[in-house]
Amino acid sequence: MPRVNTVPPGSVPRDQMNTREDLYTYRAVVNFVMVPVTVKDGSGHMVDGLLPNDFSVFEDGKKQELKFFTSDPFPLSAAIILDTGMPDTAVQKINQTYSSLSGAFSPYDEVSLYTYSSTVSQVSDFSSTGQKLTSVLNQMKLERGRNNGAPVMNGPLGPQGPTVNGIPVERPGAQPNIAPPKDVRVLNDAILRAALDLGKRDRARRKIIFIISDGREYGSRVSYSDVLKVLLSREISVYAIGVEGAAIPVYNKLEKFRLPHYGYTNILPKYTAATGGEVFTELTRDNIEVAYARATGDARNQYTLGYTTRATPSSAYRDIEVRVGRPGLKISAKSGYYPLPTAK
Repeated sequence: MPRVNTVPPGSVPRDQMNTREDLYTYRAVVNFVMVPVTVKDGSGHMVDGLLPNDFSVFEDGKKQELKFFTSDPFPLSAAIILDTGMPDTAVQKINQTYSSLSGAFSPYDEVSLYTYSSTVSQVSDFSSTGQKLTSVLNQMKLERGRNNGAPVMNGPLGPQGPTVNGIPVERPGAQPNIAPPKDVRVLNDAILRAALDLGKRDRARRKIIFIISDGREYGSRVSYSDVLKVLLSREISVYAIGVEGAAIPVYNKLEKFRLPHYGYTNILPKYTAATGGEVFTELTRDNIEVAYARATGDARNQYTLGYTTRATPSSAYRDIEVRVGRPGLKISAKSGYYPLPTAK
């Protein structure tokens, strides 16, 4: 303990006395790295009872000495992002699950809510769960998605304008435009907005972005790589409920491809894999409701590892690999981090 000097009451001028802010000021060690880790068995169940000696952490290929380990649960700061650009049938299906979504969070968690389609909107700021979250989600039941049906490719209502014998009236000699209209879905922008807000929350909480979407991304002002840098520098994990096309196994094989000028067919797996989260692909209402509790439970009950990096300070990306010394286990952890200053 530091030496404490006492003086007679009233002998120190008020402007020289320490305030409460002075008493509780602390300096954070910027080279200390926290790594939340999810460990599951072959059946997808969480594995309990692992000890520090079961884990090995490597940064840029060099093994690190663990300075911190806990399996205790953390309260969550969660930003929920709802995709209202999906077909209306999908949005209505999600609307019916909001009571289960509210129940997936504990009284110690705090939640904010965002929606996006062609633009991003914040529906509610961070607040404790309970009646307020339930009330906000009940209002969200009035949200509608886009109209169903295939796009009109030709005829008087088609996107090519008026034609005579298949030739545009206004541009003689030009070929009709038969490309379907592009579906603007600014998922990158929505994740960035939520990440910047989450970066201001208490570091004692586990920060997650919880997305309910089909994963379609096109038209955002920011790129995936730019958003990922913000997520990793602010220690934010992404969890997602993949619905519609994102929940179809055959369709999911296209998720690694990006079509030129048409964005990503499903970008959710890229975000979850890089940040240590997970995608729960569900088609039915009942399975979606179960997935809510699984996702929040996984995020809250991860193992948390910490080490002091020996690398010199920089803004360059640093690779992380976590290994568990038991065969047959699946490990989910962030793939790396950016040692940037914490948002104030």
